[in-house]
Amino acid sequence: MFCDKEFILILIYLFIVSHVYSNEGQFSTQKRLQYKNHVKQMFYHAYDSYLKYAYPYDELRPLTCDGYDTWGSYSLSLVDAIDTLAVLGNNTEFARVYTLIQNLDIERDINVSVFETNIRVIGGLLSAHLLAKRMNVSVNSTWPCTGPLLDLAVSLADKLLPAFDTETGIPYGTVNLVWGVPIGETNITCTAGGGTFLIEFGTLSRLTGDPKYERAALKALKGLWSKRSSINLVGNHINIQTGEWTAYDCTIGSGVDSYFEYLVKGAILFRQPELIYMMNEYIKAIDAYMSDGTGWFVYANYQQGRKTMPLFASLDAFYPGLLTLLGKLDRARETLYAYHTIWRKYGSMPEFYNLAQHDCAQGREGYPLRPEHIESIMYLSKATNDDTFLFMAADIFDAIESCCKTSCGYTSLKSVKDHHLDNRMESFFLAETIKYLYLIFDEDNFLHSNGEYATEHQTSLGSCFLDTGYVYNTEAHPIDIGSLDCCTSSFIDEKSLNKNEKNLLTQEQMRWLGNLLLNQDKEELSSILKRNYSLLTCSSLTFEQRFSLYGEILT
Repeated sequence: MFCDKEFILILIYLFIVSHVYSNEGQFSTQKRLQYKNHVKQMFYHAYDSYLKYAYPYDELRPLTCDGYDTWGSYSLSLVDAIDTLAVLGNNTEFARVYTLIQNLDIERDINVSVFETNIRVIGGLLSAHLLAKRMNVSVNSTWPCTGPLLDLAVSLADKLLPAFDTETGIPYGTVNLVWGVPIGETNITCTAGGGTFLIEFGTLSRLTGDPKYERAALKALKGLWSKRSSINLVGNHINIQTGEWTAYDCTIGSGVDSYFEYLVKGAILFRQPELIYMMNEYIKAIDAYMSDGTGWFVYANYQQGRKTMPLFASLDAFYPGLLTLLGKLDRARETLYAYHTIWRKYGSMPEFYNLAQHDCAQGREGYPLRPEHIESIMYLSKATNDDTFLFMAADIFDAIESCCKTSCGYTSLKSVKDHHLDNRMESFFLAETIKYLYLIFDEDNFLHSNGEYATEHQTSLGSCFLDTGYVYNTEAHPIDIGSLDCCTSSFIDEKSLNKNEKNLLTQEQMRWLGNLLLNQDKEELSSILKRNYSLLTCSSLTFEQRFSLYGEILT
């Protein structure tokens, strides 16, 4: 893959990054508190700027100090930011926004991304719904099985369901909120676009008692599994009607990543051991065909296993976090150190980096304030208690504060080489990037719950336990694991389900979960119970060229 000189340089980079922080000593409690406060100030500068200059548009343009719509005119940054307000403990603003977003207009004749609407809007609504009681919002006696934001999420999911009416069960990439799938909509979608629904749709089913959402998500997830190659790799784009792959490069990142993520988190959240089995089979193939042996994973042909492109994509950076959730800490650390060398080189992370040329891929030099690298740092920091990761997080905060801050928020970089500014602050900066940074420095945050303590909650169906642990969706919207058991008795009632629908809480699955818990020490369990990744976008257009915008909407 690399010549000897290049291989040696990579090893030197890894050695430097693994030792440079250890020489800085311990990350003191005072320093942790300082950075925690700095990150909070970062959030409010970005959030207040959005409210002042951009609301009710989807996103802020921080150079021109105005707003514009991007993903459906949902006031997206507000929906994406509400649970970050909860993380920061801002009860008053959370309550205000909770009331405000109940009035989102979803009855409009517009086309929307199925993937983005699910992870950002439905995910944000569900998370806010489940956090309402903790944030002292008045809820009714049947909460969390009912509530205004849950009702809105259900209505929106119902508008997405027509996209799943395909031969494979893998959804179309676009729906119209009034008319359903647009006439002439492409049959091509990326792998992540088909496999990133289980967290949100499964949560809807557990809370409402209606299995149709989880059923659709699982069918799509397993549909992709059924199309894997004989060497257990998947392609990047697929025809949702024929099941034929239209892009043959397998990658851990762009266009595939959150599919892998939802296998792991779906197994944890819904007690589905077969999903862990699927991911473990994928990992064996990834290690065999895509690893270069020094922490990097490159592109490979999904049928032959032949390495095709020596590229690192910034979306790959979620993978160390996924490995951490699976208890593969040494491998996660090695990969994270490799990725952090790129951050140290540029003070940010380009969209694509050519490992053979040691340079950004031409035309893909930008940094859109992505959260994936920070997310992985959060998981490894929590799993290991190693101050190295606090120093890494401080590096990232300092760079963003120095290079991306404007008078009206924080902006993306057009190029990591010269730090030339772009004019966009994507909603995920509020939902993910800042949230993960804050959680790294706030070691006592409620989202770090490992199940040692819980809050009993009484419903008409009996009692359940909240705050036992959280699983993040791919937009960093946390789902309270225990809350899904508050409403499940009506869902798993044998009289209400036919035989093929009994996929929840079986004895086999409960035994698997028990063995999982018994075989994990406290730190590993803490990381397993909390997992997110974040994929930004996913193309539902034809894969037109090898350097197409993997994982991004083509414009």
